[in-house]
Amino acid sequence: MFSRRTDWKLTPNHFTEAQREIAVAGREVLDLTISNPTRAGLRYDEEFILKSLVNPRALDYDPQSKGLHSAREAVATYYRDQHTSDIDSESLILTTSTSEGYSYVFRLVCNPGDEVLVPKPSYPLFEFLADLQDVKLVPYPLIYDHGWQIDFPSLSRAVNSRTRAVVVVHPNNPTGSYVSEGERTQLNAFCREHGIALIVDEVFLDYPHDGVRRPSFVCNPEILTFTLSGASKISGLPQMKLAWVAVSGPAEVVSAAMGRLEVIADTYLSMNAPIQLAAATLLGQRKNIQPLLLDRVRMNLVELDRQLAEQKSSQRLQVEGGWYAVLRVPATRTDEDLAIDLLHRASVLVHPGHFYDFPSDGYLILSLLTVPGEFREGTRRIFELLNHGQ
Repeated sequence: MFSRRTDWKLTPNHFTEAQREIAVAGREVLDLTISNPTRAGLRYDEEFILKSLVNPRALDYDPQSKGLHSAREAVATYYRDQHTSDIDSESLILTTSTSEGYSYVFRLVCNPGDEVLVPKPSYPLFEFLADLQDVKLVPYPLIYDHGWQIDFPSLSRAVNSRTRAVVVVHPNNPTGSYVSEGERTQLNAFCREHGIALIVDEVFLDYPHDGVRRPSFVCNPEILTFTLSGASKISGLPQMKLAWVAVSGPAEVVSAAMGRLEVIADTYLSMNAPIQLAAATLLGQRKNIQPLLLDRVRMNLVELDRQLAEQKSSQRLQVEGGWYAVLRVPATRTDEDLAIDLLHRASVLVHPGHFYDFPSDGYLILSLLTVPGEFREGTRRIFELLNHGQ
């Protein structure tokens, strides 16, 4: 009755079952996986945000496949102001989410069964998006050696005649590693050599821990590039459903890609008028929320390092940006078993490394978005269990 593309294993795994048991028991848990900034105790300009959604023009239906010009211009203004990237608003396609953006791009560049190269470790959402678009994902590793790096020899071995694109996440989630300038040059050369597109996820671009802005791929002129981002992370507003795909590269291929993307977008017309009309206000909220988020992230990182200084068997891997930290711990059992034990015995929720496709056990992922007091206590309990409870 159902398609093969949705033939997922829907039975809960042991980690999910453990979370449900804790919830049913009504136990209070320190959540060190939080990814929703609207529930992280941050102060938003509520009145200003809500007022922006009340616009009489929203009563008029003006379907534009790429999105309203005013909304696309608001996105272009963000790039000019924040990243000194002189992007043309005509090269933008608005979507409700980066997930939808991925779907559009996969549909554009892939036939059923074609392949897309994706980094490992990375966020597990890719697998479901690829399944729904009948695309096969082929992983390439990020290697850790005094920082994270793209393994280009492995990337070259992974490409074949069915490869249509390579995905990079800038900075990666959860490793927090940006694509370096040297890697950018190599990626452009690699994609040009094999005639494939580059898909760049930049949702965490605005969160460098050292305060130094990294360049966006949004105006990458060398090869066909699709850059994805949105207000979810930029302005800490995941509920507002404002995202986009920016297309750059050689003029002729960009024109061909935009024509096809317009048809895809016009088929769905998913963006709603109130959000588009409020785009300038919603993106402007980044000026309020980003400093708060970065202060939170840096504060928790300092606290984590303070506690790690007293540990001998655990360490934090280098992180450059984003909202997460990777903790390397003794691999005395599976990461899932350790995460379940922390949940049951310490009432602390963390993500096991395998959730992000780490190649081996011995990794926990912590959210630096957590309220500082809860983060401090949660990490204390983690190290107490690691030191005395195994």
